[in-house]
Amino acid sequence: MTGDRAGDYRILHEGALRDYLAGLPDLKALLGSDPAAWMITEVGDGNLNLVFIVKGTRGGIAVKQALPYVRLVGESWPLPLSRAHYEYLALCRYAQLAPGLVPAVLHHSEALALTVMELLEPHIIMRKGLVAGTRYPRFVDDITTFMARTLFFTSDLALAAAEKKEGIAAFAGNHALCKITEDLIFTDPYRVAEQNRWTAPYLDGLAASLRDDMELHVAVSRLKLKFMASPEALIHGDLHTGSIMVTESQTRVIDPEFAFYGPMGFDVGAVLANLLMAYFASAGHERAPGGRRAFEVWVLETVEQVWTEFARKVLDLWRAGATGDVYPLSLFAGEQGAARLEAERQAYMQRLFADTVGFAAAKIIRRILGLAHNIDFELIENPRTRAISEARAVRLARMMMVETAAFPAIVDVTGAARKLRDWQPELSG
Repeated sequence: MTGDRAGDYRILHEGALRDYLAGLPDLKALLGSDPAAWMITEVGDGNLNLVFIVKGTRGGIAVKQALPYVRLVGESWPLPLSRAHYEYLALCRYAQLAPGLVPAVLHHSEALALTVMELLEPHIIMRKGLVAGTRYPRFVDDITTFMARTLFFTSDLALAAAEKKEGIAAFAGNHALCKITEDLIFTDPYRVAEQNRWTAPYLDGLAASLRDDMELHVAVSRLKLKFMASPEALIHGDLHTGSIMVTESQTRVIDPEFAFYGPMGFDVGAVLANLLMAYFASAGHERAPGGRRAFEVWVLETVEQVWTEFARKVLDLWRAGATGDVYPLSLFAGEQGAARLEAERQAYMQRLFADTVGFAAAKIIRRILGLAHNIDFELIENPRTRAISEARAVRLARMMMVETAAFPAIVDVTGAARKLRDWQPELSG
């Protein structure tokens, strides 16, 4: 942290950022003593913030500064700078719970809404790698370790009630970012909203059908209630493949500025949703028929393994001696008690899986019919081909959200996706 005073906020473009970093001895030593030799490049391609890569003669860093508005939209959509503070808190907590799976924080200024982190090289945004058809053998183990440890150890399964409530309070002020989720994911795609967009005219009929689908509206509203009223654990809140940086041997989770205490299934569902979208988009990136089939097999295997390994790791942590105030071992004494507690663990995970399926569906629909879209689909050049891939994904998502009970296991999700791989939707236009 710095001694920057409240009210000192200013947007740091290249020259001002160079001067600011030159005044921080530790960072100056890391980069190299001559600030004039530093190369500063703005690389932010997200929706909200400025992101810089700074390279000197000795090393490099990444710098992220929050803007007082949504970058994707502009100054007409103001946004609190405090989101940088919550991101910093989350990164620090994650570094304790899942060491080596988030970037190291090197410096933070609350007044400037600025965080300096280790430079991740040669990592790339996972979504870009999936578009290219790259497979990541470490991903399943790393992401399931991250989710299992961060969710379990911030939940009532591991914490005393007072400690859990203190955690909830520490992130309760991040409600502006929660409001974005509540509107853009759970509400806007299902009504006429100015910022909605889709692959027109091909998906015009699909978008209209979702606006009239009362069963879907009930289902998504129940998910919204769960999101708003179930502070189960500290969730990342935006855990998609654009918030994960990878190499074939490393995984790092970035950008937890949406972090707050919410339902565990939201994070797990976000990961699965983005893998499923990569699967459906894959056909649109083929250079020859069938050229990406091996990649698509890997994606669906990864979907299955993410849930299976996550569930196994959570159960292992729970069985190892959970110290939270729920399910006290004193209530489950003896052989009969142990068996009953194990049955309840399995039931808990089944409920969590149902939440995961529903949240995954909501994440898919918002990325196709809402404001912010995925390059998985957007980089498919032919709009009709893109619309076909998107319609397949939406059809699966609608089934997952409205008919969640029909998906009791992860293989039911991947099996349904596989059946829709070559389904030909009726398009508008």
